Amino acid sequence: MQLLKLKETIEFMRFRKVAVIFSALLMIAAFASLAINKLNFGLDFTGGTLIEVGFEKAADLNQIREIMEGAGYEGAVVQHYGSSRDVVIRLAVQDDVKAEMLGNQVLALLKEGTNQTLEMRRIEFVGSSVGDELTEQGGLAMLTALICILIYVAFRFEWRFALGSVLALFHDVVLTLGLFSILGLEFDLTILAAILAVIGYSLNDTIVVSDRIRENFRKIRDGGPEEVINISLTQTLSRTFITSITTLLVLAALFFQGGALIHGFATALLFGVFIGTYSSIYVASSIALALGISKEDLIPEVIEKEGADQDVILP
Repeated sequence: MQLLKLKETIEFMRFRKVAVIFSALLMIAAFASLAINKLNFGLDFTGGTLIEVGFEKAADLNQIREIMEGAGYEGAVVQHYGSSRDVVIRLAVQDDVKAEMLGNQVLALLKEGTNQTLEMRRIEFVGSSVGDELTEQGGLAMLTALICILIYVAFRFEWRFALGSVLALFHDVVLTLGLFSILGLEFDLTILAAILAVIGYSLNDTIVVSDRIRENFRKIRDGGPEEVINISLTQTLSRTFITSITTLLVLAALFFQGGALIHGFATALLFGVFIGTYSSIYVASSIALALGISKEDLIPEVIEKEGADQDVILP
């Protein structure tokens, strides 16, 4: 059979050692930030009351923090939300005060302290037990997704590809969490949904690459594993590039025009698409190559039927 090569094959695997070092450094930085800074969990996970207030003029966050601390609301998280005149205040769970009453108290307090005309935009309340339950269920959702992917890819392809795919997805999730930890961005249910979407996107890209590698291992007779992987990655590059660009265009529109409510979601997906494309090429494929993937592992065994090699005696 004729060798299935492109005229210009990109030597992706030549740089796999550099890519492994680069990924290791990013993972160390992400784990360090998650250990030191942790995640800035939103109201969905921590429980408490969230109050969004619109100011007449640009709000001074330090002044608002001093007002809240002076009134006994210690530990209040005060942040801009979309513009300098929009402020979100997150308070810990208040057992004896209803959310509506608490919002009215905070609004009156800020009006007196800032001498500005204020507008109450929204009040949200989540109990601590609900927040704990969401945290547990969110972690289980990601763990279950990774285990199911491991099982599927192991049956669909081969265990080396399965392990490479799951480690690539783990790589993507950790780096995305690390980004939110380093930047101090709020982590809520929409970000969790974005991370699950990143897992799906990265897995789809990895499956396409793995399928082409398996196909080329069966068709290319005189190519080594590294050469076959390079050819496969080159053949799928145009598809990966087009998919990534079209996805990024939509996410860029959400990031710049979607508003504050969708900003974190778009940030997670933008970063996830970049890192997911990278991991499909250099993490999943490099791990499969390092584990010793070969032609024999992917060529199905031919099972001879009993008596097939015997001469047929006609009467």
